[in-house]
Amino acid sequence: MPATQLGTTQFGDTGLEITRLGFGAWAIGGGDWEFGWGPQDDGQSIAAIHRALEQGVNWIDTAAAYGFGRSEQTVGRALEGVAERPYVFTKCSLLEGPGRTVVHSLKRDSILREAERSLQRLGIDAIDLYQIHWPIPATDIEEGWAALAELKQQGLVGHIGVSNFDVEQLRQVQQIAPVETLQPQYSLIERDAERELLPFAGGEGVGVIVYSPMGSGILSGGMTRERVESMPEDDWRKRDERFNEPALSRNLKLVERLKTVAERYDTTPGAVAVAWTLRNPAVDGAIVGFRRPDQVDPILTAANLELTDGEVAEIEGGVR
Repeated sequence: MPATQLGTTQFGDTGLEITRLGFGAWAIGGGDWEFGWGPQDDGQSIAAIHRALEQGVNWIDTAAAYGFGRSEQTVGRALEGVAERPYVFTKCSLLEGPGRTVVHSLKRDSILREAERSLQRLGIDAIDLYQIHWPIPATDIEEGWAALAELKQQGLVGHIGVSNFDVEQLRQVQQIAPVETLQPQYSLIERDAERELLPFAGGEGVGVIVYSPMGSGILSGGMTRERVESMPEDDWRKRDERFNEPALSRNLKLVERLKTVAERYDTTPGAVAVAWTLRNPAVDGAIVGFRRPDQVDPILTAANLELTDGEVAEIEGGVR
């Protein structure tokens, strides 16, 4: 698929033009931390990033927490010598705690330190979009958001946004500085964002990129009951309810419906699942994770896949 076919869209009111799909770098953080995805080869990660960029993807979403720096370092290595650097989005507020577990901090000094370290690992002068990863602890979100506004004022970050915030929290921090972007979880099996969050973002001109549009891989079409059972112990999904009964059987039935539609377009169930998220008018882009270069092309077809209302009804079936 030629890169020019990917197309771009306005990312809220940021002025950035982003491709409908972005490279998600969570899984390339590896397995050695609380929310890891099992063993990962850094060479494969870099090759996957390069393949996505060759195909026209123009943004990467990572976080300091992913492998506690490993994902950002890998992204930084992948970007060395790249003629046209993609936009780099990363996140703060999740720190390494005892036993490679996550601890949360929204304290100003902590966030300023995190930003400095992220810039070093990524090898860039400014982060294009810096996001609060989780609004935890809720009592400190105003302090955390003020720190991001400070970083923007200093020119160390171009734009500021949040992930996993609810509407009330968005309103709260908007009093300090405008929320430019929002990153919620959104997929056929995680539709909470449809109720209040996406309509609010659409009405306020907040840019939206959604994460886990394939339900962390359960909707990719490559996931079977056997594969779930054989997941390594350091893959966090082994403990996730979507990958365990009773949800597992329900989700695999949904994949069968996705397969039926995918066959009509000569594409993959995962691409159809991603295309479904892009139908929402508030959604500017979807974050898709790749761990190997061969995974890239089949999913990128989602950028141009326009599902009919009939196909959407067929896919959703008993999802609601």
